[in-house]
Amino acid sequence: MPNAPRLILFQRDDCHLCDLALEVLAAARVPDFDSVFIDDDAALEARYGARVPVLHDARGGAELDWPFDVERLRLFISPG
Repeated sequence: MPNAPRLILFQRDDCHLCDLALEVLAAARVPDFDSVFIDDDAALEARYGARVPVLHDARGGAELDWPFDVERLRLFISPG
């Protein structure tokens, strides 16, 4: 999908660390990302269960595991 956001935040319901990751995304002013909740998906649970929150770059496949701050996030999303 050409208009799909580049970034996907894999997270859980009622996840304090996920809430913190959302705060970092807001502080970095990341304009557009998808949130995917892994709770009811066995494949995603197997892949990300112990790792959430995880920020996934849908274009390149790179992933940024928690913990991350604004600086690490900006380096992750900057081109090149």
